[in-house]
Amino acid sequence: MRHQTKEKTSLNDNQRKTHSEIARNLFRQGYNCSQSVFLAFCDECGLAFETAAKLSSSFGAGMGRLREVCGAVTGMFMVAGLLYGYTDPEDQSGKAEHYQRIQLLAKAFEDQNHTIICRELLGLEKGKDNPTPEQRTEAYYANRPCESLVGMAAEIMEKYINEEN
Repeated sequence: MRHQTKEKTSLNDNQRKTHSEIARNLFRQGYNCSQSVFLAFCDECGLAFETAAKLSSSFGAGMGRLREVCGAVTGMFMVAGLLYGYTDPEDQSGKAEHYQRIQLLAKAFEDQNHTIICRELLGLEKGKDNPTPEQRTEAYYANRPCESLVGMAAEIMEKYINEEN
């Protein structure tokens, strides 16, 4: 029941905000970076909030705190897949078009941050991180660029969608 209430509140409150603002707000509520971006677009993707939260839950902190591809970038890619992805495994031109789209989105993020790799964005050493997430405190938010990166990924995706429409 708790998720249903949160879904209604989030979606109603978000009607007049940008996707970037929604994503940042979701991150501040405790959703991971991938969830925050993906959930900001769940209406456009035709997914229920809880389904979208579960689907994107594995990709936070660079894939389950492995510190690989940034979860905000992964969330952006998931939105692109649902909105523009291909379904026919034999559709070589559709695959190529979609992969080109993903590379374009990655480049837009990388142009602003010099990388799409979580550990590089956070200045961490190579290797997986402890699987236990850090507590979300004001100190956490002050020391991490993640909230900003989430907003940036959502902004890039929103701009892409607007240009496609």
